Amino acid sequence: MNLSDLQPPGGQKHSKKRVGRGMGSGIGKTSGRGHKGARSISGYSIMRGFEGGQMPLHRRLPKRGFTNIFKKQYAIINLGRLDALEGDTFNPDRLAELGEVRKVGDGLKVLGSGELKRAIHVTAHLFSKSALEKIKAAGGTAEVIGGAESA
Repeated sequence: MNLSDLQPPGGQKHSKKRVGRGMGSGIGKTSGRGHKGARSISGYSIMRGFEGGQMPLHRRLPKRGFTNIFKKQYAIINLGRLDALEGDTFNPDRLAELGEVRKVGDGLKVLGSGELKRAIHVTAHLFSKSALEKIKAAGGTAEVIGGAESA
């Protein structure tokens, strides 16, 4: 076998269809575009979402409510989870280092779900009322970032 003897299988390669090259070619005159209509003209491009005159999906679906552009996304953590972690001082950087929160976003919020059996010092942007009560009852402190001590 010689590399110079290699040929593609029959029918695999064929010359490009050359449109608009005379009536004898079978695809002359209108070049396969038909006579009238949007697609027949030069420079035609379809609009995004166009469905051939049918009402587009984005116009058929109901529009409800609105998106609040001032919404804040807080990373949340429960007291039960903090109790299970080692150490007694927690802040957003430490929790990210431990892998408990991935994105701090607009801040860290501590929620009061779970039991707290030891005194811990927590620094966060927001605390729920129950979280503050449980931290204080366990003998710990809760410090608000950008504010005064809460508990």
